[in-house]
Amino acid sequence: MSVSRALRAAVEGGQIYLGLLVLLGLWELACRQLSLPPWLLPPPSQIAAETWELRGILPAHLLATAKEILGGFLLATLAGVPLAVAVVYSPLLRRMIYPLLLMLQSIPKVAIAPILLLWVGYGLVSNMIVAATVAFFPIVVNTATGLESVDAELLELTRSLGASKLRVLLRVRLPWSLPFLFSGLKVAITLAVIGAIVAEFIGADKGLGYLILTSSGAMRTAVMFGVLLLLSVLGTLCFYAVVMLERILCPWYMAKADRAGL
Repeated sequence: MSVSRALRAAVEGGQIYLGLLVLLGLWELACRQLSLPPWLLPPPSQIAAETWELRGILPAHLLATAKEILGGFLLATLAGVPLAVAVVYSPLLRRMIYPLLLMLQSIPKVAIAPILLLWVGYGLVSNMIVAATVAFFPIVVNTATGLESVDAELLELTRSLGASKLRVLLRVRLPWSLPFLFSGLKVAITLAVIGAIVAEFIGADKGLGYLILTSSGAMRTAVMFGVLLLLSVLGTLCFYAVVMLERILCPWYMAKADRAGL
C-alpha cells in the first residue's frame, strides 16, 4: 500500500470515528435533556457502566458466541463448496438440489432452530448447525456462479489440451471462482452471526444472545445495548477476517478493486 493510499485510509477512518463520537455525544445529550427513562433509552455512559459491571462473565459468553459463529461458518463452507461443484458438474443434481435449497432458505430460521435443537440437543454443536443453515445458501449460489463464469474459450483450450475434469476444476474453475466464493463468504459470515444468536435465543445457557435474552427479561436495557455493541464488533471482526483472507488468496482481484476505489 502506497503512502498516499495509507494516508487516505487513515483520514477516512478518522472521519468514521469522529462521526461515531458526535453521534454518541448527541445521544448522551438527548437522553439527559429529554429526561428519557433508562429502561426506554439509556445514555451511552450508563450503557458503558453497566456493561463494565459484567466484565467478569462477558469473556466466556463472547467466546461461546464466537465459537458458534466460526463453527457454523466453517460447516457451511465445507458443505457449500463441494455442493456447488456437484451442481455445476451435474445438471441432474442442480434440478434436484436447487429447489430444496430455495425452500430451506425461504423458511424462517427461528422456525427451524427448535426442530434442529430437538434432533441434535442443546449445546455448542446444535448452535453451530443452526448458524450453518443460515450461512449455507450464499456460499452455494456464489460458488456455483463463479465456477460457471469461466471464459468459454479458456474451457475450450483446456479440452483441446486433453485436461481432465479434475485438473480443470483445480487449475481453472476454482481459481477463477475465488472472487465469487469470497463474495458469498462475506455474506455468509454475517449470516452466521444471526444464526448463532437465533440458536441462543431458542436454547442456550451462555453466549451473547443468551445475555440479551436474560437482560431483556430483567429490563436491563443498558446491558442489552452493551451486548449488542459487543456483538456488532464481533461480527465486524469476523467480516474483516474474511476480507484479509481474500486479500491473501486473491491478490490480483483485490489490487484491481483497490485501483477502482472499492
